[in-house]
Amino acid sequence: MDGGYELAIMNIFLAGDSTMSEYDAATAPRAGWGQMLGSLLNGKAEVRNAAASGRSSKSFIDEGRLAPIEEAIGAGDFLLIQFGHNDEKDDEVRHTEPFGTYQFYLNQYIETAKSKQAYPILITPVQRRKFGENGKLQDTHGQYPEAMKQLAAERGVPLIDLAALSKELLEQLGPEASKKLFLWLDPGEHPNYPDGVQDDTHFSEHGAREIAKLIVDKLHEMGW
Repeated sequence: MDGGYELAIMNIFLAGDSTMSEYDAATAPRAGWGQMLGSLLNGKAEVRNAAASGRSSKSFIDEGRLAPIEEAIGAGDFLLIQFGHNDEKDDEVRHTEPFGTYQFYLNQYIETAKSKQAYPILITPVQRRKFGENGKLQDTHGQYPEAMKQLAAERGVPLIDLAALSKELLEQLGPEASKKLFLWLDPGEHPNYPDGVQDDTHFSEHGAREIAKLIVDKLHEMGW
């Protein structure tokens, strides 16, 4: 895809975790797909990224991070919601049950957007890079994607199945080439990671941009 799509929208608010969030020069080339979104939209929409590392659908709200979005979002804006990576953690602060508290908290994001005549879009959690011996990607998100799909259907809310889209992308690339999407660096390759790094969850700048392209393609298909 060259350039970006012209979407007839005002603001795109992002609520999510580390795979979506912004990173500064000190952690480069680590990047979240949300920080690449604006560059694909040709300035036709302002991306307001509130995603934060380590947060679940529950802890994001409990920490008061949804409140500023509620204050700023307006009619015709969009709220993109991606959680799941940290909802599966065992700690009390973040853990949710897929068909229980996870849906309960996701519903609060939906209601926040709808109360301001904005448009919520649910996004299933992006895949980690975990391949089996057969070269197929192994799912690490359990029932959370299905629970989100169920809620989207019940509420009549648009959904982008990023779990499926990213799985297809990773399997097309395969176990070795897919490393380029993630924060995989050899020792001495980058000054921020002198000892190297092998991170199968967080993206490189290239990978973040590729995931952002998947999102923009789906927004385009939805007519936005």
